[in-house]
Amino acid sequence: MEFPDDVHYTAEHEWLRLEDDGLVVVGITDYAQDQLGDIVFVQLPDVADTVISKDEQLAEIESVKTVSEVYAPISGKVVKVNTDLADGPEVLNEDPYGYGWLVHMEPSGDDPTAGLMSADEYRALVSEGD
Repeated sequence: MEFPDDVHYTAEHEWLRLEDDGLVVVGITDYAQDQLGDIVFVQLPDVADTVISKDEQLAEIESVKTVSEVYAPISGKVVKVNTDLADGPEVLNEDPYGYGWLVHMEPSGDDPTAGLMSADEYRALVSEGD
């Protein structure tokens, strides 16, 4: 199971990475994709002026086991979605921290990482669930 140090984690198994341009990239964790099983469909928000509040539904992921909602780890404007997931949702299983990203967001708050977990903290959370 991967726990990259360059991302921040939520208890709901999403990750967030700060980019040099001030945007953040959001995805689901390796643990989340493993729990979902084979992912077969991903529904993402529209880009045009879509502002999402923290904890508001951001995406929906359908796997062979279940349908799961993904909630925004921060408030902000969705500026880019991973359109490649429409034709290849299995990328979420194969590369959740790389090509399997979900959206890029422009944060509306000062510190988008406030209240999120480090890799060590998230690893401890996941190990508690085992």
